[in-house]
Amino acid sequence: MKMIAGVGVVLLLVVAHFPGFSLAALQYGYYDGKCGLADVEDIIRRVVSFHYLRDRTITPALLRLQFHDCFVRGCDASILLDVPNGEKTAGPNLSVRGYDLVDDAKEAVEAACPGVVSCADIIVAATRDAVELDGGKRYEVPMGRLDGLTSSAADAVLPSPSVSVPDSARAFARKKLNVTDMVLLLGGHTVGIAHCSLFQNRLYNFQNTGKPDPTMDPELAAELMKRCPLNASVDNTVNLDQNSSSALEVDDSFYGQILARRGILQIDQALALHPLTRPTVEFLSTDPNFALRFGDAMAKLSAVDVVTDVDRGQIRRSCRAVNK
Repeated sequence: MKMIAGVGVVLLLVVAHFPGFSLAALQYGYYDGKCGLADVEDIIRRVVSFHYLRDRTITPALLRLQFHDCFVRGCDASILLDVPNGEKTAGPNLSVRGYDLVDDAKEAVEAACPGVVSCADIIVAATRDAVELDGGKRYEVPMGRLDGLTSSAADAVLPSPSVSVPDSARAFARKKLNVTDMVLLLGGHTVGIAHCSLFQNRLYNFQNTGKPDPTMDPELAAELMKRCPLNASVDNTVNLDQNSSSALEVDDSFYGQILARRGILQIDQALALHPLTRPTVEFLSTDPNFALRFGDAMAKLSAVDVVTDVDRGQIRRSCRAVNK
């Protein structure tokens, strides 16, 4: 039975590597020749490199920015809009970063060829470049998205850190992303941090038991209690990947950590325990092709509900405002 489950995981991952999803009007090499002699994607890459050399945490910031954009109204850069009660103002987005990098990339491409490159494409390309800089494998993403025209905080409903695996799977399914995609995309937690307030419930009074979450390694729980004391005046942070030697690298270490019950967020730990996702976690924890599969999942995410119809989108002059 275990062998059959393993074969199933392999087949799912093969499908993930050759995703059968519609790219609508998106095209690989979309900007070739659209900007004279300038290479649009190279311009974006240079901006990302500039930021990365000054702050390596830009990689998890951009991963989160892309996820929070694509998971709401689709990959339409609606999260970038500075409007009253826009997505930026929603609770899950208050700590999202990377806006300044997108602004810099937009300014650079506008200088080369005004009105050609969308902010939505910049988010996707910049995230891809940051992943590569952080040790991931470069993946190709089709381009040609338009920028959305509206942004509402009410739409910014995202899976919480304490969501169950089945509920999380249903949320991903609504975006035409399968369980394997979900496990791979949550593997983006191989880099990045979490504030204590997001998981403190697991340390002190889990589900009103008065005790820590029994699925967490007791030694880790003790360490985290020191970092995240009750009633602290500062909301400290910890690495999502507790492997200190790779907490800033896009690799498969995260899966080994959650198998060892050292997951920080409740949903991360649940991936390694739930029968729906544990076989995939076990496979990915030793998979030499994780970086390739992660790139495929990111490319699939980048095609969620994209806008390519000029009646519903535009190429913004500024990523923060709709063209008047």
